Amino acid sequence: MDRDFYTEDHELYRQTVREFLIREVIPHRERWDEERWIDRTAFTAAAKAGIYALQIPEQYGGAGELDYRYRMVVCEEVSRAHALSFALTLALQDDLVLHYLLDLTTEEQQQRWLPGFATGEIIGALAMTEPGAGSDLQGIRTEARQDGEDWILHGQKTFISSGIMADVVIVAARTDPAGGTGAFTLFVVERDMPGFERGRKLAKIGLPGQDTAELFFDNVRVPSANVLGGVGRGLQNLMSHLPRERLGISAGAIALSRAIFEVTREYCFTRTAFGKPIGDNQHVRFELAEMATELDIVEAYVDKSVRAYNAGTLTPVDAAKGKWYTSELQKRVVDRCLQLHGGYGYMSEYPVGRAYTDTRVQTIYAGTTEIMKEIIGRDLSRKPLG
Repeated sequence: MDRDFYTEDHELYRQTVREFLIREVIPHRERWDEERWIDRTAFTAAAKAGIYALQIPEQYGGAGELDYRYRMVVCEEVSRAHALSFALTLALQDDLVLHYLLDLTTEEQQQRWLPGFATGEIIGALAMTEPGAGSDLQGIRTEARQDGEDWILHGQKTFISSGIMADVVIVAARTDPAGGTGAFTLFVVERDMPGFERGRKLAKIGLPGQDTAELFFDNVRVPSANVLGGVGRGLQNLMSHLPRERLGISAGAIALSRAIFEVTREYCFTRTAFGKPIGDNQHVRFELAEMATELDIVEAYVDKSVRAYNAGTLTPVDAAKGKWYTSELQKRVVDRCLQLHGGYGYMSEYPVGRAYTDTRVQTIYAGTTEIMKEIIGRDLSRKPLG
């Protein structure tokens, strides 16, 4: 299917991304996964090459480029390079942390944090999830109480992507014990603030190179200058940024699904069994045909969502639709592709084997499939009938 989505400038940028990946990522991706750590120099090199943080304004060292299609190009090329731990870290920076720092900061805060982000010297993390609070943000127990011009932050977070590496962590905390939608505030906790401790680097079943951690805040003194987006507006600020986060999941899911499908298609028409390529068997061709059709259809929805985001019209409900469906599609496609590879698919040296374990979390983070369906269902229940 023809895809009238990218311009010549996007394709020129694609070549830049490919050259960067060949030079700075592909030679190291296996080592990163084995060591469960990505070299920080990879992010300074990525920022220098313009692989992420393009939307940072020029006065802070960025390109001021807001077109999300450039982000899509990166998703596609990193997926083709089979560097998914690196891909997730880029997504965390571009689709989560940086989006908060661009939208919710004061000019003074932008001057402090954006230049370092633009050079890749500052890595960020978003800390919402707690041992007893995941999708239910109202269950957050980490609290902050005001003490003069400062806030005293106390509590813990878990499953925090880039929690070990992060220099700045956006922390959601309860600031009003009475509860309600105005009970939460976002704070930026910086590396080496007294009382801020990193816990275990958690061992995951996939994405091993991308560090995930427990974080502890033992009466951390946070200055009022590090309040992000206003006191009592934490919940609203979190909710308003979910469409970008979920669009990022959709972009990564369709890119990875397409990349693994193409690897599998080539395998099916080069691998022989009983004297002929396995792709000459009708069942295999039907499997490929079904996946190709689903990918084209879902890709059209993601393209539409990107255009809506660029126009400022992507709704939380439409982003939720894309997030759950693309992540579930990714699970199905990767699983079927592994089956078509046979025993080779179960080997970690093959991209499809690594993608199989890396894929499973897609339907969990940024809101589970069930939560996405609930968001959509509630919207449907509010619409007039007839």
